[in-house]
Amino acid sequence: MTIQQAQEIIDKWIKEYGVRYFNELTNTAILMEEVGEVARIMARRYGEQSEKESDKNKDLGDELADVLFVVMCIANQTGIKLDEALQKNIEKKTNRDFDRHKNNNKLA
Repeated sequence: MTIQQAQEIIDKWIKEYGVRYFNELTNTAILMEEVGEVARIMARRYGEQSEKESDKNKDLGDELADVLFVVMCIANQTGIKLDEALQKNIEKKTNRDFDRHKNNNKLA
């Protein structure tokens, strides 16, 4: 599925099952919650923190999908086409950083 298709599917889902979008500030708070869940898995599974027994069955892919879902909700309600925004962002990074990382001795 494309990013545009995903945004359309989420919009349809919200209207059919979610009644309406939460307001933008509420969705921003929900996004922070979801990112926190990803951070918890990363810190405990891949970082130095020990993983609690209750966290061992957490699905990183599902938590990342939750983040994408909320990001797409925010994009939908603010009129942003994420496929276009992402393309512009990649072009910006390419122009700005075309040799920056290659010349970074820390990455060698």
